[in-house]
Amino acid sequence: MSGIAPAPEAPPSLLARLLSPFARFLRSSSAGGVLVLVCTVIALLIANSPWHAAFAHWLHTPLGIAVGGRLHELSLAHFINDGLMCLFFLMVGLEIKRELLIGELSEPRKAALPLIAAAGGMLVPAAIYTAFNFQGEGERGWGIPMATDIAFALGVLRLTGRFPPAVFVFLAALAIADDLGAVIVIALFYTGHLSWSALGLAAASFLALLLLGRARVTQPLPYVLLGLVLWAAMLHSGVHATVAGVLLAAAIPLQGPVAPADAVQWAGRTCAQDAPAAETVERLINGLSSARSPLVAWEQALGPWVNFVIVPLFALANAGVVFDRQMLEALGNTIFWGVFCGLLLGKPVGIVGASLLAVRLGWAALPGGLTRAALVAAGVLGGIGFTMALFITALAFGEQGLDQQAIAKAGILAGSLVAGVLGFVLCRRLTPGG
Repeated sequence: MSGIAPAPEAPPSLLARLLSPFARFLRSSSAGGVLVLVCTVIALLIANSPWHAAFAHWLHTPLGIAVGGRLHELSLAHFINDGLMCLFFLMVGLEIKRELLIGELSEPRKAALPLIAAAGGMLVPAAIYTAFNFQGEGERGWGIPMATDIAFALGVLRLTGRFPPAVFVFLAALAIADDLGAVIVIALFYTGHLSWSALGLAAASFLALLLLGRARVTQPLPYVLLGLVLWAAMLHSGVHATVAGVLLAAAIPLQGPVAPADAVQWAGRTCAQDAPAAETVERLINGLSSARSPLVAWEQALGPWVNFVIVPLFALANAGVVFDRQMLEALGNTIFWGVFCGLLLGKPVGIVGASLLAVRLGWAALPGGLTRAALVAAGVLGGIGFTMALFITALAFGEQGLDQQAIAKAGILAGSLVAGVLGFVLCRRLTPGG
């Protein structure tokens, strides 16, 4: 066989070899969770250091923007929690929409088990927390232990290196359904005084966004501009501003102006033409871009910013807990034990109990590879509640309840840590191959 042999691949440069471990880390699915964990540790160290007061002062630095002659101010902490976290909720909304349309939640039979498990995993922790804090100072925090942190839970599962694919799919679908429930809880129960004029503007903006999505507009600029109007309206409406992220996600179309099947057929005809290879490649790149899913494109564009910037910043600003004598005394506080037991006991009991009940009643079936032992392990990992739990803590107690916030944060950190370690051990020992 004659022909020109391909040139040998050039060895990587010294810089490439030095950066390759870092690049592999960033591409790994657990990298964001590791970075959030690092920021959590830094926040705890700062909170228990002489720089605590300076850091708190920095978080309350006012940031302002003038619009129409009016100055709108937010502190840095509020900008992170009410502004940047809106992008986190946009990412959550995109994941929920994708799963509902084409993922594990798209078919009723497939969606039944994780949806029922998520419902049980929210109701039982809320009930346990309420049992500890009924008519007490912490009663408003019942939503704190309800949500699973999908990044941490899946990160711990991957670290085990031993789990059947069905466990990963179940836990991911469960956590996404869990996030949907948490968004509904925030919208319905953790709102302030409602401004109907602001809600009207938000509704008009949302309707315009839905019309853009219906028309399969793929350019991001109209969505961004209307999304900013929606966010500003929600900020002044009494409903938490981050709900705007989920509403924006609902408007992003799954399919572009060209159907994927049509694009594949066109690509086949283009490749069959007698044209220079370079010209064919350019035509394929330009032509296939119109068939790319806008929803997936948004998800991929937001992913690095959310995982490596926004959530770590949120952890840095919100995870600090001062461990002093007062905190040790607070270990006897019902807020701490409501959160701790809600996460560590309520999540697995609710997830496993609801799942087995659904199977027994014939409403759902355990998929192949998801044994009862693996279900227990997944339920324990569901007790890792971090980002959403911290977020609801701030909403539940506000700036007037900083002491309650600190106690709840301690319960979140303790419950999530124990659930993570226990879930890791169970995945290693109880799942097939463990």
